[in-house]
Amino acid sequence: VEVKIEVVIPEKERSKEEMSPNGKASPLIYKVNGTARHYHLEEHPIASNPYHNPKDMVEASVCHVKDLENGQMREVDLGCGKALLIKESGEFHAVGHKCPHYGAPLVKGVLSKGRVRCPWHGACFSIGTGDIEDFPGLDSLPRFQVKIEKEKVYIRASKQALQTQRRTKMMAKCISLSNYNLSSTNVLIIGAGAAGLVCAETLRQEGFSDRIVMCTMDRHLPYDRPKLSKSMDSQPEQIALRPKEFFCTYDIEVLTEMQVAAVDIKSKIAVFKDGFKMEYNKLLIATGNTPKALSCKGKEMENVFNIRTPEDANRVVKLATSKNVVIVGASFLGMEVAAYLAERAHSVSLVELEEVPFKKFFGERVGRAVMKMFESNRVKFYMQTEVSELREQEGKLKEVVLKSGKVLRADVCVVGVGAVPATGFLKQSGINIDSKGFVVVNKMMQTNIPGVFAAGDAVTFPLALRNNKKVNIPHWQMAHMHGRIAALNMLAHGTEISTVPYLWTAMFGKSIRYAGHAEGFDDVVIQGDLDELKFVAFYTKSDEVVAVASMNYDPIVSKVAEVLAAGRTIRKRDVETGDMSWLTGKGS
Repeated sequence: VEVKIEVVIPEKERSKEEMSPNGKASPLIYKVNGTARHYHLEEHPIASNPYHNPKDMVEASVCHVKDLENGQMREVDLGCGKALLIKESGEFHAVGHKCPHYGAPLVKGVLSKGRVRCPWHGACFSIGTGDIEDFPGLDSLPRFQVKIEKEKVYIRASKQALQTQRRTKMMAKCISLSNYNLSSTNVLIIGAGAAGLVCAETLRQEGFSDRIVMCTMDRHLPYDRPKLSKSMDSQPEQIALRPKEFFCTYDIEVLTEMQVAAVDIKSKIAVFKDGFKMEYNKLLIATGNTPKALSCKGKEMENVFNIRTPEDANRVVKLATSKNVVIVGASFLGMEVAAYLAERAHSVSLVELEEVPFKKFFGERVGRAVMKMFESNRVKFYMQTEVSELREQEGKLKEVVLKSGKVLRADVCVVGVGAVPATGFLKQSGINIDSKGFVVVNKMMQTNIPGVFAAGDAVTFPLALRNNKKVNIPHWQMAHMHGRIAALNMLAHGTEISTVPYLWTAMFGKSIRYAGHAEGFDDVVIQGDLDELKFVAFYTKSDEVVAVASMNYDPIVSKVAEVLAAGRTIRKRDVETGDMSWLTGKGS
């Protein structure tokens, strides 16, 4: 695989990595609209053939044909907006220049075999169609017309598409909602996170025009859950993945504050906690996980939180401002919350059983570098200990007592000690659940029961990258892909999952990118400077690189993800020398 890139520095970036994601939404419940209509496929905005309104069009000469070599990308200005111009295999393509997920400049990403990968979070887009091919994110890129005249390259584009930099893929609508029995649906999706939403959207994109119902215990429409710990004061409407109108337009029904208590696989009926029953033809289980609680005295006290909803995050910020905060667990959630509150709270203390944060995930050396960054930002660590008691004063949390004997002042306590799959309601269902509570699926996200699929944090699935070892990967990107694969196979497409896991964490304005799956790694090869927080870490098992992490080293993680996605093996010796020539495709 050829992984070749020219980075052309654009004007000062207006978008910031951790800005709000797609759209805004109403937190109101959306249910059946009850009207009878006959629907067609539609796409917003129309960018691939945008000639309906000539006044909305712009055409500009952007370069000479010889200005770009094969495998190069350039961000070009059309006067009323920018586009990404790409040359590959002698052909020119033009698409939106910003990743629709968080607005990353795609010119800094990775071009490889007909697609461009985002440098920040790994989303992939076809350069021919603009369609999203890997996640995170929901929207595709607008595609613009390119023509060559007298050795000059011209781009013709819709002003609307240039300004929005996103395109919703063509989607179907229901044929007739009025004919449906309210207590039956063709597709029932339990859970309204990324996996559930992408499943519903993919079904519509593939032309499915029957009824789709999503149900969630949450009071909100699907939202960007990673924001809860990275940007804790975000309001629900700011982090909604789709606006309420979107669900109405495409007849994706969302039942909020509805909990499924049991599933009868023989009768194909889901029984809700309030007694309501719904028949289904196809079922997706995408319930995610449930945060673990502390087991010590005082755990039910006021001002002790698991961050599960926007309301939880907002409440913690309010209570923590200028107060003493104790965070239990140096997990991704715990560390991100600590980073967010460090400038707002009077003090932030973090309690952890391990000796170094992220040791099992990033390794000891990277973990210590991250810990040092936190300490320089006034976060105090209490390692290799745990909480023995939470003490109150006048009914509210006052102190956190550690098993080491240390007593910490605390007005707020945030618990981030892990999670368990939210699958208890399936125990008597006949659906295969492993010893840890995860739903077991195959490469097509199918369970052992025909017509029943599962996706997201609550599943174990075969990871192609690791010889189809059954793994649980609770990543935002992976949940998206699970949802898409499940939808395609509900429609009998026979599509197997083969994506490379990709995640990120953001702390103190810095991000760590990560791609691969390093569970059980035996060594870490580090290039760069850990003290300066500019490094890339290669995780190896025997003589093979199984994952990579970086900080201030973009787009190396996306480059490695492309190499792994192509099925190439990266050897330990390839990275030990510091020579990056193996990225060009001439290695193993």
